[in-house]
Amino acid sequence: MTKRSGEHRQPPLRIFVLDCQALSLAVRGDRKMIAWLDLAARGQAEVVTSPMTVIEAYEGRITEQRWDWVLSRLNVAGIGKDEARQARRLLADAKLHGHKYAIDAVLAVIARQQRGQVTVFTSDVDDLQKLLPDSILVKKI
Repeated sequence: MTKRSGEHRQPPLRIFVLDCQALSLAVRGDRKMIAWLDLAARGQAEVVTSPMTVIEAYEGRITEQRWDWVLSRLNVAGIGKDEARQARRLLADAKLHGHKYAIDAVLAVIARQQRGQVTVFTSDVDDLQKLLPDSILVKKI
C-alpha cells in the first residue's frame, strides 16, 4: 500500500524543558539526563531551559568545558517584557508570589510556548503543575 500525498506526517516533536535540578543533573553527568540530551543531539527532541535556570543551576565545581558541552545540546529561550508579564499573570492566577516561584513561572511560560509533546523535568512538581496546563507533562526527577 502506498501513502497518499499529504500523509507524510512526522510524529509530534518531543520537547524537554529542564528546571534547575534537571539541568544540574545534566552537567553532573546523570545518565538519564544525558540520554535526553543525546536524543536532542540526534534530532529526535529539543531540550529547552530559561536563562535564569542556567544561572540558578551554576555551581563552582563543574568545569566551563562541561557547561559548554551541556549548553551546546539545549536551547536557552530568550525572555523579555512579554514573557515577564505572562509569568506574572501565571503567578497571579495560581495565587503564588515571591522569588520562590519566579523562576518556575518563567520556565512555565517557556514550556507553554513550545509546540509538540512537552515534558517538564523538575524536582518541584507541585508548583509547576499549578502553573502549567494538563497538556504539558510534569515529570519528577
